[in-house]
Amino acid sequence: MIKVLIVEDSRVLQEALKYVLASDPEIKVIGTAGNGAEALEFISRQKPDVITMDLIMPVMDGYAATRKIMETNPIPIVVVSANLEPDEEKKTWLCIEAGAVAAIEKPRFAEGGIAGSDAINIVETVKLMSQLKLVRRWTGKAGRQVPRPILKETPTPIASPTHSKPELVAIGASTGGPAVLQTILSGLPASFPVPIMVVQHISPGFCDGLVRWLDESSRLEVRSAANGEKLRPGVVYVAPDGFQMGVKPGGIVALTDDQAENGLRPSASYLFRTVARAFGGRAVGVLVTGMGRDGAYELKMMRDRGAVTIAQDEASSVVHGMPGEAIRLGGASYVLSPDEIAKALLRLTAAGKE
Repeated sequence: MIKVLIVEDSRVLQEALKYVLASDPEIKVIGTAGNGAEALEFISRQKPDVITMDLIMPVMDGYAATRKIMETNPIPIVVVSANLEPDEEKKTWLCIEAGAVAAIEKPRFAEGGIAGSDAINIVETVKLMSQLKLVRRWTGKAGRQVPRPILKETPTPIASPTHSKPELVAIGASTGGPAVLQTILSGLPASFPVPIMVVQHISPGFCDGLVRWLDESSRLEVRSAANGEKLRPGVVYVAPDGFQMGVKPGGIVALTDDQAENGLRPSASYLFRTVARAFGGRAVGVLVTGMGRDGAYELKMMRDRGAVTIAQDEASSVVHGMPGEAIRLGGASYVLSPDEIAKALLRLTAAGKE
């Protein structure tokens, strides 16, 4: 059984979430809390497998509670956010920085309870996040306490490049990816000499907030990609909700409504395949933390066509499914931590420092 703690100050939403989660035979709601302080007191007595966390609450809000939990007793936290509110959007991404592993929008109520699609999303997200094992924490940017497994092996240095200078970096990410993207992008200068294309699997409605958060926390310009635009150096292009993002020869963004791949749209597989075809060995592919295998085979395709390819190491991954599969297939030229990935991109592009 997956044991869940619901942290929510609305009694109506508490009861609705309890009903939806308890409808799945693999989930047991073991408690509810009306604020972050109550949640901390509860987990001092019982340890749930997953916590659903509201943000705006009296006494102690969701961000303060998330930080405290991740510093002292890491548990997978799913933020339940009214994402249209500016204050909630900001706190959502602060919670992701602090170590929350997923964010979903507050469910809509329909006749008879929570809307069916929202109920399915809540149950599926909780079940997926219950598989994560958060065991350690590290100190992130600006002194924030960020949960991450501590590296146990010696970092792998990247060799001096002997190939053509890259003209594009493509990154695929899923569960745990936003914090990794922040680490990588914040390690690059504004003068970074090539464009970066990013596919991040994320709940619908959160992509624009992700773009704003990454833009504010790095020196690069981060924007949602637009169909037909020309890629520019030093700009990060994030695939928007519901579109496959690829690239055409000459560095032109192509957004399509092509079918989902690996159940996903946008898909890292779709991006990497188009990069392999359009750029060959003049690209760098990066695959980081995430469940499943999206992008793994296509990272190998990039490597087979001469590109440098990087997979995140297991020790620093929230979940090592996607990068682990790429490594198993022989698709990774290098296996690195997020900080090392940023340094490798600087080395490969000879970007230097500002």
